[in-house]
Amino acid sequence: MSEPQRIVLAAALAAAVSLAGCASLIPGYQRPAAPVAASFADAASAPVGSTPAADIEWQRFFAEARLQRLIAIALANNRDLRVAVLNIEQARAQAQIRRADEWPTLNVGVAGSRVPGSNGNLTSTYSAGLTVTGYELDLFGRVRSLGQAALAQYLASSEARKAAQISLIAAVATTHLALLADDELLAVTRRSLATREESFKLTQLKFDNGATSELDLRQAESLLEGARVALAQLTRQRVLDENALVLLLGQPLPADLPAGPVVLLAEQTLPELPAGVPSELLVRRPDVLAAEQQLIATHANIGAARAAFFPRITLTGSAGSASSELTGLFKSGSFAWAFAPQALLTIFDAGRNQANLDVAKAGREIALAQYERAIQTAFREVSDALAGRATLGEQLRAQRAQARAEETRYRLADLRYRNGAASYLDVLDAQRSLFAAQQAVVQVRSLQVQNQVTLYKVLGGGWS
Repeated sequence: MSEPQRIVLAAALAAAVSLAGCASLIPGYQRPAAPVAASFADAASAPVGSTPAADIEWQRFFAEARLQRLIAIALANNRDLRVAVLNIEQARAQAQIRRADEWPTLNVGVAGSRVPGSNGNLTSTYSAGLTVTGYELDLFGRVRSLGQAALAQYLASSEARKAAQISLIAAVATTHLALLADDELLAVTRRSLATREESFKLTQLKFDNGATSELDLRQAESLLEGARVALAQLTRQRVLDENALVLLLGQPLPADLPAGPVVLLAEQTLPELPAGVPSELLVRRPDVLAAEQQLIATHANIGAARAAFFPRITLTGSAGSASSELTGLFKSGSFAWAFAPQALLTIFDAGRNQANLDVAKAGREIALAQYERAIQTAFREVSDALAGRATLGEQLRAQRAQARAEETRYRLADLRYRNGAASYLDVLDAQRSLFAAQQAVVQVRSLQVQNQVTLYKVLGGGWS
């Protein structure tokens, strides 16, 4: 091995040793304590020994064939989810760029120059070979810190994609259930409309024969038109809900969807979910994990800002052949090399480095607050869903009992009116109350099923 080659090899080895031994100025990271209570208020009602929500695949949680097909379509076509996936690709490429900065970039090229000499003649120089330009010896971990920050950003984007998938699945399921509720409310309204049309016709006949007053007639007419108003509102709401579902799917509803359940009131069997403890949310919720990765990235940025206060050493070198004539460029004996290390230490920058460090530290405090906020939001969402699970069952039971009572009341009021023992006002009031109670049953049942979906979502289920 020639002397120039030994020098180049020694420089490469020195760079490798320097990289292996470089110190890190990144602050030590410890996961902050969760700023929430140690347990959920309604966690005692959770089933014992059930599988955690994050470990239940969405295909297993949503057993209905129609809903499974809708979710699969949304996962394949939803534009928001597609953006989340592309954000991962972008962050992955950025992390690769930062990793590449830790290694020298080798270039191969040919160069030539002609400059006038002192005697007026032109001096020609031609060269060809490998070059390394401005490679930074990362003695103080600046480049590595930037690489770790980029890696944390990539991991955060990956968790954000999982969170987007969870939200999408829950939104599709909730909208699907809302459509089922719309259909059942429309059925209730149509039945009520038919009853009120019959009552109005009977009242009109009695009024024409002088057997009842115009007041009774107008009351029956008002009740009839009220049912028509409700029917128009519900028809419009169903169209809006279907449009929302189409947007989530990213395409029109397929014509070959499997048949859905006949009525929402049928007791759907969704798996029971344990709430666990708040600390489990730190490793189960992708949005919380994404916020933590953002916090980790800010720690790495502080390390890079600190390293800027220390000398920056860069290497520039080349090895190849050189000649004053182009024809002799690759002849034996034309080997040439150059090695130009440079060390720069900032002695005055008008406070730029300190300001960059202050920015990095402020960014860490912002990320810490956002991380704690993510935990608190997750805690509240789980607590709200648990409160719904604890109370909606009893509310539905009571609402159904009220609907049965109103149905009996209407039947008795109508019977008393036909036998002349009660006024028509009693019948109309019973009709109005029965319709409201039947609507409330559907709405509460819809809330109960949607709350089960929400609990699955807020416990981190739906991304596996």
